[in-house]
Amino acid sequence: MSNFKISSFDEYKKVYQQSVEQPEAFWGGIAETFKWRKKWDSVLNWNFKEPSIKWFEGARLNITENCLDRHLDTIGDKPAIIWEPNDPSEDHRILTYKQLHDKVCQFGNVLKNNGIKKGDRVCIYMPMLPELAIAVLACARIGAIHSVVFGGFSAQSIADRINDATCNLVITADGGFRGPKDLPLKNVIDDALVQCPTVKKVIVLTRSHTPVSMIKGRDVWWEDEIKKVETMGNPDCPVEEMDAEDMLFILYTSGSTGKPKGVVHTCGGYMVYTGYTFATAFQYDPNEVYFCTADIGWITGHSYIVYGPLTQGATSVLFEGIPTWPDAGRLWDIVEKYKVNILYTAPTAIRSLMGFGLDVVKNKDLSSLTKLGSVGEPINEEAWHWFDDNIGHNKCPIVDTWWQTETGGFMISPVANVTPLKPSFATLPLPGVQPVLVDENGKEIEGNGVSGNLCIKFPWPGMLRTTYGDHERCRQTYFATYENMYFTGDGCLRDEDGYYRITGRVDDVLNVSGHRIGTAEVENAINMHSSVVESAVVGYPHDIKGQGVYAFVVCPNKHDNDDNLTRKDIIMTVSRIIGPIAKPDKIQFVSGLPKTRSGKIMRRILRKIAEGETSNLGDTSTLLDPAVVDEIKAGAL
Repeated sequence: MSNFKISSFDEYKKVYQQSVEQPEAFWGGIAETFKWRKKWDSVLNWNFKEPSIKWFEGARLNITENCLDRHLDTIGDKPAIIWEPNDPSEDHRILTYKQLHDKVCQFGNVLKNNGIKKGDRVCIYMPMLPELAIAVLACARIGAIHSVVFGGFSAQSIADRINDATCNLVITADGGFRGPKDLPLKNVIDDALVQCPTVKKVIVLTRSHTPVSMIKGRDVWWEDEIKKVETMGNPDCPVEEMDAEDMLFILYTSGSTGKPKGVVHTCGGYMVYTGYTFATAFQYDPNEVYFCTADIGWITGHSYIVYGPLTQGATSVLFEGIPTWPDAGRLWDIVEKYKVNILYTAPTAIRSLMGFGLDVVKNKDLSSLTKLGSVGEPINEEAWHWFDDNIGHNKCPIVDTWWQTETGGFMISPVANVTPLKPSFATLPLPGVQPVLVDENGKEIEGNGVSGNLCIKFPWPGMLRTTYGDHERCRQTYFATYENMYFTGDGCLRDEDGYYRITGRVDDVLNVSGHRIGTAEVENAINMHSSVVESAVVGYPHDIKGQGVYAFVVCPNKHDNDDNLTRKDIIMTVSRIIGPIAKPDKIQFVSGLPKTRSGKIMRRILRKIAEGETSNLGDTSTLLDPAVVDEIKAGAL
């Protein structure tokens, strides 16, 4: 564990300057604070053309040795994970570093007993339980590549991800709980596996005690498999020695085409980057209790519940439920119960809690909080001030982090108690990160008080290396738009002080509740409905989610001519194909869509109508059928 303390803004500027002038020396020094089986031959080899990025080449390590083994002699009895169940009347669980290490070794042996070896892909579809973290770490320990799928995705979405990665094994639970909902996880997996020939084994954890079908030869209970390992005594599970550039995990994310892409992160660079950024942005102190409200199914959970905090010997709260159940004071109860010091959550959660008023906050003891964090989307000023006033009581810095699944960890973020803050600004790049703004032609926009497309001009250790099984897609999506740059897909403003503010996606991707959803993906799902001829999906401002999903749908043969029933049918279709997270908030039935003569849908016009800005739609006379625009305007919801 290291000391990445930065004591002042001047020191930040000095460290930043060094990191940009001598990036290899900078990252080499950071990497020295981790445990390696063999040191690297070179810190960095790269080009953004192919792209080919290699950090710490030739080094050998296992990330779980850094998350677990190296802490055993010093902080073995310190809580690593505090688990808070969905139902507040159920007992919480605490796992120390030593207990977590033992359970990871045990489950690593379970995986080996079930035929899993280095390089195999394992799909994990589980509730937010300590066992989810254990499964992730056990895969990493034996060199298997994990692909965690968020517990809200549908059977079809899971099947697509399993087949893309050709997974051999699935880890799931009989069911799960999220707020008042029961999640039928095993049933969803059964539906998915009908179309997944590569899966040979399914390990099922008991959580909800729901009756499930267990197929002989394929499905086994987690608890039975653990017993088998225990009867062999308590054998250790030696770590698999990995190359720094070996694959650690695949995580699927939405793009502007319909098919989700598997972002690939590797062992060495990702470990160094998540550990460093966690300790630096939050200025983590070894005695602090840290609570990230994300789900491990998203990158935030991978990087800042599991890997980053554990490499730094942190105590992490893992929460199974949702912020508003059984009432809207739940997060504040958890803060009070475990004396949480750092709370890292999403603007969507903050905005939804604002709607419940201050009665649920006022009797809670939040005095343990010293730092707050925000993730997933830019936090609007109103939510920022509410969070600052009512939760932080104006004494906790808000670390507003900008980053992506593809970046692996924080990129632009304040350093707690160091960077002067500005509401709704991600502020400044962390050391080692080199952002630039470019115009449409890729020309760099210099100076301050400007805006453009946000790119990164130099590699950082946590960046994606490829998209699984399709390197060309990685090149096209991130490295082909602007020469020698990683293109984030985000628009950005750099103000007079050089502070960065993300202004939203510049491609066909929506940011709904901090989760990226491709418009093409939603359109494909809507178009599968039997009555739908075609559709176009755009985002519009939404009070809670940030962006809502607005669908324009051509549907001449509506079911029983009942608009509402057809709307419900379409929502059901999207939920079945992608998952409830992608369902449209508004569906407007239209007779046609505004198209150019070449047949391209003019989403720009639809976006303005959805946003209620109908006075300035530009020239529509060149459209195939200009009259359709007036009809859509008249029927806007």
